[in-house]
Amino acid sequence: MKDPQSRIDTSVAHSARVWNYWLGGKDNYEADQLAGEAYERTFPPSRAFAQESRHFLRRMITYLAGEAGVRQFLDLGAGLPTVNNTHEVAQRIAPDARVVYVDHDPIVIRHVDALLTSTPEGATAYVEAEMQDTEKVLADAARTLDLSRPVALVCCDVLGHIVDFDEALGLIDRLTRRLPSGSFLALSHCWADGPEHIAAQNAYNATGAIPYILRPPSMIARFFEGLDLVDPGLASWPNWRPDSTTGTATVRAGWGAVGRKP
Repeated sequence: MKDPQSRIDTSVAHSARVWNYWLGGKDNYEADQLAGEAYERTFPPSRAFAQESRHFLRRMITYLAGEAGVRQFLDLGAGLPTVNNTHEVAQRIAPDARVVYVDHDPIVIRHVDALLTSTPEGATAYVEAEMQDTEKVLADAARTLDLSRPVALVCCDVLGHIVDFDEALGLIDRLTRRLPSGSFLALSHCWADGPEHIAAQNAYNATGAIPYILRPPSMIARFFEGLDLVDPGLASWPNWRPDSTTGTATVRAGWGAVGRKP
């Protein structure tokens, strides 16, 4: 297999690196910076959007590791390491939490060591695979997780990269069907804040970068069919268990929920 660095095309923007740029990180290139700035000129709340997505993930993991008592997490589309990664949030609350990240992107693989820190009591691991490859994802995750016990499946803003909606639905259905009763789905997905947001996303998608499909709440809700939604149900990010860090820039543009498998 080629070295991850040799598989990275720095001449085309990449969503993980653009997100990293908006979050103030350093794991990005000129193409990502230019794409991020162009997006922001059309849709000024972009940086706040990235921050609020991260806070939403933190609140979901906090609920799962705390109130719900989850000790196992399977995080699809890990992305580039930043603050409040899933394992960091979970293990602050439950030091024995075990977390497996899934990604196949060479950009992420290059930085995977930053995701593999852990408390002595817990564990973190990484599966290099397409998230749609359910069999490999579960087989490799089973080296770290006990799949006979409840698992939180975490999908934070990654399903928009699956252009075909039925394919995205099928992925979540296959995984949740294989997880035991008492497991959770923690999912976040982006929708459009308005015409400027749609224009910014369409322009980004036209650059040759991996596209992201914005989907309305009515479609996002379908990922949770058959699951029991945790209060307050499907909500925009600022309205899902807000705390002192919750902003309001994404009141229409970011949606998510946590659902429990009966």
